[in-house]
Amino acid sequence: MKLDRTNTGITGRWWWTVDRYCLLALLLLIATGAVLVTAASPPVAARLGYDEFYFVRQQAFFLVLGLLVMLGMSLLDAKSIRRVAVLGFLGTLALLALLPLIGSENKGAVRWVFIGGVSLQPSELIKPFFAVTVAWVFAEGRRMQGFPAYRIALALYAVLALLLIIQPDFGMVVTVSVMFAAQIFLAGLPFLWIAVMALVGAGGVIGAYYALPHVTKRIDSFLNPELSDNYQVSKSLEAFASGGLLGRGPGEGVVKWRIPDSHTDFIFAVSGEEFGALLTLLIVVLYGFILLRGFMRIWRESDLFVLLAAAGILVQFGIQAVINMGVAVHLLPAKGMTLPFLSYGGSSMMGIALGMGMVLGLTRRRYGELTHVSRRYQVA
Repeated sequence: MKLDRTNTGITGRWWWTVDRYCLLALLLLIATGAVLVTAASPPVAARLGYDEFYFVRQQAFFLVLGLLVMLGMSLLDAKSIRRVAVLGFLGTLALLALLPLIGSENKGAVRWVFIGGVSLQPSELIKPFFAVTVAWVFAEGRRMQGFPAYRIALALYAVLALLLIIQPDFGMVVTVSVMFAAQIFLAGLPFLWIAVMALVGAGGVIGAYYALPHVTKRIDSFLNPELSDNYQVSKSLEAFASGGLLGRGPGEGVVKWRIPDSHTDFIFAVSGEEFGALLTLLIVVLYGFILLRGFMRIWRESDLFVLLAAAGILVQFGIQAVINMGVAVHLLPAKGMTLPFLSYGGSSMMGIALGMGMVLGLTRRRYGELTHVSRRYQVA
């Protein structure tokens, strides 16, 4: 398969229009995730009665599938991505609505459903679908005078937030809210309404603190560590201190034997202990580079749909990474959220792969050629 400029097929056009630097950074993250899950998961598998490489094999399958999904989405144009996202949003929203009836409970939350013997977390998949669907609604509002874009978008957000609260999954509500706030700001909502939404959001956080016991416990634990059980975070901090600059070496860490969620929520601590500050800084740089490249690609974008969709997914990607790493170093209250492409988890991997594949597809260079979607949603 030739990838020179004479190749005018699908792969040739894709190779010369996709952001190859961003793609390389994503592939480095995926490779790093494979190494870290291999290092962190054997003790967890042993505690659960599996063979030591059970999660390694599972994650290898998720990584390959996620890579195929990401590359497949990056081949699509904006119109096709919009169609996939709208259909995906409706399907996953229906699954979220049915969770109280068909979902399975784990640690007091009903977030998973078994389909064909596979455990699926719809909230992980709905995030990129929601971002693209809302972007489409806002773009339609710009194209069609009198179209109630803000009211429709707010209604979709309210329904999604309510279904996430019912689970309950307050961390996911925060992630979706930040993503939606960024999109509605870029769409041109007046500052007065943005201030009102900020006050409502602050009220929601205060209300969650008093109404949801698990939220109260986590915030109290963060504010007053000496007054509550903060075991996992304290062990995470010890891991970073133990790793130093270069780390203790692959497989030599002990935090994975002490923290139950070392292969998911606290995999950043495993990287710090076994590979040192250099790798953890490299991980932070990779996330930062991906975000900067993504925003640079859409900075001069004339297509409102592309701008809002890509920006929403990038914000979600970034805030999820910040929350996970912030919890690991005790800068944020504890929240069970995976680190994109690094933590173990099939639903998380598919959701992130879908989102970043959409970003790669939406930000492909068009070299002055306005697509059908671009002509309809061009910023005035």
